[in-house]
Amino acid sequence: MERRRFFKDGAGVAAAAALPAHGETSTPPSHTRAVGTAHLLELREGLRSLYQLDDAFGGGDVRSLTLRHLRRVKRVMNTSNYPETIGRQLQLLVGETAEHCAWLYYDADEQDKARRYWGEALTAATVLQDENLQILVLASLSMQASYEGRPREGYNLAQAAQKRAAQYGSPVLQSLIASREARALSLMRDTSAASKRLADSMRLAERASRGRPSPDWAAFHGQAELDYAQGLLYTEAGHHHGAVEFLRAALAHQDRTYGRNRALYRLTLARSLVQDGEVDEGAANAVDSLEHLEEVESGRVMRRLAEVTTLLRGIQAPSAQDAADELTEYVEERAAS
Repeated sequence: MERRRFFKDGAGVAAAAALPAHGETSTPPSHTRAVGTAHLLELREGLRSLYQLDDAFGGGDVRSLTLRHLRRVKRVMNTSNYPETIGRQLQLLVGETAEHCAWLYYDADEQDKARRYWGEALTAATVLQDENLQILVLASLSMQASYEGRPREGYNLAQAAQKRAAQYGSPVLQSLIASREARALSLMRDTSAASKRLADSMRLAERASRGRPSPDWAAFHGQAELDYAQGLLYTEAGHHHGAVEFLRAALAHQDRTYGRNRALYRLTLARSLVQDGEVDEGAANAVDSLEHLEEVESGRVMRRLAEVTTLLRGIQAPSAQDAADELTEYVEERAAS
């Protein structure tokens, strides 16, 4: 599917239906501008739809819709009448939507804007003393810090999230944050501590049926994520053969509803295969990833594509050069469209 045809696809129609064009909720408040549970549920369902679209297609087109949704929730909160209980939920929804805006800017590799929206979300979480949103934002900021080459800060943020997660009582949530700690430690070149923390993450994931259920936003965390984290740990340690094994498993375990993750996993596998000396297979996986990219818009994925293209370009093997040419042509055609 071509990205410019996104809104002609059923998913685009669903997004448009969730977010009416003129900035009104589909069930408008009464003449007294009173907001009730029905209006709140509609706003929350709109955000849920945006989560699903982002998982499948990446954040390019979804970001503008999410920004509109954030403006809508703020307008309702600031111009309507409602009881205190509804007001708190509207404040929380502002924070959650701002957090998703931050994630979408992070995925687009626009990190300053991501930080701005995560700051807004953290303010809402602090004012409301909402433990779940605090954990989400701290874990997200940890992820961003590691991505930007600030692993010590990423580790400290993950530890702050972990303290709150331990009180929350969800093993899956603790597992997710432990994997963020492991990622930061591996980038700090503390391979031993990173391996230990990732092993802790795996043990926590095995206890998923115990304790409090994880929040909805942590639903993506599972075997695929853990395999991918292990693959990245081996990559940082220079053990590319071991990385290949786990990245293959991550791709095999990844749910097909997560289109962006599948594209990222395949390109990361291609990179490790080339680094392990399996140039032909790595080149083939890189080219195969283009099928996934036709349905995905993500700055992070395109950054990984550029890394793989540069890696292949530096190898004299015909398969590497042919693949690099095909990847370059794809990027140029995509930019032109």
